[in-house]
Amino acid sequence: MTAGLLGVVTRPDPWRWQPHVEVWVLALGLLALAWYATTRVGRRAVRPGEPVVTRSQLAWGSGALVLLLVASDWPVHDLAEEYLYSAHMVQHLLLSYVVPAMVLLATPTWLARLVVGQGRGYRVLKRLARPVPATIVFNAVVVLTHWPAVVTAAVDNGPLHYGLHVLLVGAALLMWLPVCGPLPELRFPLPTQMVYLFVQSILPTVPAGWLTFADGVVYPSYDVLPRVFGLSVTDDQQVAGMIMKVVGGFYLWTIIATLFIRFASKHMDDDRAR
Repeated sequence: MTAGLLGVVTRPDPWRWQPHVEVWVLALGLLALAWYATTRVGRRAVRPGEPVVTRSQLAWGSGALVLLLVASDWPVHDLAEEYLYSAHMVQHLLLSYVVPAMVLLATPTWLARLVVGQGRGYRVLKRLARPVPATIVFNAVVVLTHWPAVVTAAVDNGPLHYGLHVLLVGAALLMWLPVCGPLPELRFPLPTQMVYLFVQSILPTVPAGWLTFADGVVYPSYDVLPRVFGLSVTDDQQVAGMIMKVVGGFYLWTIIATLFIRFASKHMDDDRAR
């Protein structure tokens, strides 16, 4: 990394391949844990005749692992860390909106109960997995991971970058737990889920608007050469803001619409039964 004309940082070819062994180790470790849980522990944890894991759970788990690799490995990770804040935003949407929800949908109830237990950990989780605490924790982490000083520090510090990703995924798991978590008693009723996700879709408007209409460079770490896809720094920031608001909002509103259809269908079925 060198300083070019007018102090602009020049970096190597953005499309050069870079191995991320830590990501491969993480993926293999998660795969090994899933295999051990389903083939060894699960057989003793479920009642006779009950499936250890369903086909849909296997599909959700496989999809989550693939998307985790996409978000954390080359080229998305390299573009997001060194060149484009819009790629950084795509990465964070995958790690906060998509992968955690898929992980929860892939987790059998018996496995969740073994991990959480019934002691203090379960009681703390039950208090946090409520509308207000879950919303505050998740959005506080989102703000933290998009704070300019934190982003600048993370770009130059690999362990910090991965640590922030772990924090983001953990907060996202808490946020999604009341919607699609494996513990039925912690899920909100469908109307509450819709209102809850509606609030989650509104709150990003502030940072997204800040990015879209900001004057000058918000994140100096991304003021580098070469410019990927020909996007200027300000264009890149605006695209990131649009991704955060439009893409993230559309994703959440699609889920809200799906929940509304489920809610309406259930009431129609109840009416027919009566």
